[in-house]
Amino acid sequence: MTRRGRLWVLLAGAAGLAALLVAACLRLPDFGGDHHPYGDRAVRASLARRTANTISSVNFDQRAFDTLGEMTILFAAVIGCVVLLRQTRDEHRARPRPAEVARPVRRYALVVLPVALLSGLYVIAHGQLSPGGGFQGGVVAATALHLLYLGADYRALERVRPIGVFEVGDALASSAYLVTGLAGLVAGTAFLANTLLPYGTFNTLSSGGTVPLLNAAIGMEVACAVVILLARFLDQAVEIEEDDGT
Repeated sequence: MTRRGRLWVLLAGAAGLAALLVAACLRLPDFGGDHHPYGDRAVRASLARRTANTISSVNFDQRAFDTLGEMTILFAAVIGCVVLLRQTRDEHRARPRPAEVARPVRRYALVVLPVALLSGLYVIAHGQLSPGGGFQGGVVAATALHLLYLGADYRALERVRPIGVFEVGDALASSAYLVTGLAGLVAGTAFLANTLLPYGTFNTLSSGGTVPLLNAAIGMEVACAVVILLARFLDQAVEIEEDDGT
């Protein structure tokens, strides 16, 4: 096909897509109106299953299958990063040199590290009750560990960050999400259906049925995945060198 022909095919597809988007936008409710059918339905479903945080109800109950896809994307990104950044035959590991850190930076990092780590775990644990959840809390918890790299040095970070443990944790968390979904099929309902556990008392840690379980699995998976990703990039920047010394 010639370049002109490809251009006409592209324009035809773009015109069809534009027509569909315009037709969809014309059916949208007026901006600033008081009628929000999707929002109202999401809130009703969240309250019916005793989940105080509607966003978590949407992520881990109403569209839990979509969240499985998002988790799979992150899991695949970790696998790709591990494969692409692995140590090759013409590379070797050089022992990182101790870093010189200013005392105020060291004190600040070491004081904030446990607070940030606890905050991340709190956000994960209360994902079905308050804003946040597994995705946000997992990132906070993972990055909190790396304050040790800023406040001390890379070797100190390595001692509290065994990569093998986090790789196992990443796999177990992903498997836990899948197993929770398959348990619904075994129980005679739908995949990832929120029907396995009692919904509990509204606005308590045990409320929401399977929402806390899926939220915790996502929190663990995200935290482990971020640690592994940062570890591979830091290895390239700090430890792994080519044979010519670069």
